Amino acid sequence: MRLGLVIAVVACGAYAAEDVATAVACTVKTIDEGAKTAVVKTADGTEHTFHFIGRTASHGTEATASGSKDAFRSMKEGDEVVVHYTEKGAVKTAQEVDHVGKDGLKTSVVAVKSVDRGAKTVTAKTEAGTEETYHLTASASRETAKGLDKAGKVTVYYTEEGGKKIAHFFKAN
Repeated sequence: MRLGLVIAVVACGAYAAEDVATAVACTVKTIDEGAKTAVVKTADGTEHTFHFIGRTASHGTEATASGSKDAFRSMKEGDEVVVHYTEKGAVKTAQEVDHVGKDGLKTSVVAVKSVDRGAKTVTAKTEAGTEETYHLTASASRETAKGLDKAGKVTVYYTEEGGKKIAHFFKAN
């Protein structure tokens, strides 16, 4: 009985280790609603194909949507987005799509001063010389906040909610 439990725990740990969470800033190249996939292109020209599932969320458009059917309808070719995804083998599954620009995420180039992992905040100096504090979403904390204290200048993708700046994604410059 105990051996079976140990094997189950180890197997679950190995399975979870294969499911890597990350995010990427990109531009939508093509959308295939039938296959529930989207091809995107990063600034360096790399293309990624993402699969959408029933729980894929879409944020930052006029009509905030949730679910893969609506997530596709909220995107169009040429949109600038941040895709939060998991990867198992060669399959990348979109968990969330955040639109960038009007009605979506704002961007700012900042120099990271400090990271408070307990409070889930990042303090940074803006290009204008002011100091800002960004509160991390769970996905930003998990996916892109690692190594920020050594990153120097980064682009922060954020929203403003209740007088706070909420960081959704960080991209090294």
